Amino acid sequence: MNRRQNDPRPIAVAASAPYSGPGHAVIIAALIALALLFFSNLSRAHAGFFGGPPVVKAQAGTVKIPVADVSDGKAHFYRFKTGGKEIQFFVIKSRDGVLRTALNACDVCFPEKKGYTQDGEFMVCKNCGQRFHASRVMEVKGGCNPSPLPRTIDGKSVVIRETDLAADAKFF
Repeated sequence: MNRRQNDPRPIAVAASAPYSGPGHAVIIAALIALALLFFSNLSRAHAGFFGGPPVVKAQAGTVKIPVADVSDGKAHFYRFKTGGKEIQFFVIKSRDGVLRTALNACDVCFPEKKGYTQDGEFMVCKNCGQRFHASRVMEVKGGCNPSPLPRTIDGKSVVIRETDLAADAKFF
């Protein structure tokens, strides 16, 4: 006969220790906060991710965009609403230090309404794939080049006249 079967002493069973970390609600809240932080930064960095580029409004006949917001070498896309149309444009500081503005459209591919994307120092037509060095924006007109948008710089702002934006409504 096996001694263990007849032994009246209880057998010790190891029990897991009680969970002492943060509750599930705290973990879920932390994950949600991280996701919101990530997506809010992503939406600022990549126009169009959440509802498209920001809408700008004219004051006293001009749209002003702070130079500090567009001096990082990245294309910054914007929308301007006028006469029932939404005009899209971008501002980019090219490697030569010039702040350049253009419509997010060209003379050739504008009917497709795809615009441009940035690839390093190049703006690339999303419709035909043509690549344009950022230093050519505002310098070269016609064809599939980004359609130049007149602007001035007042020191702290890139200034675009409302009439210049409205004049290009045909592209949108």
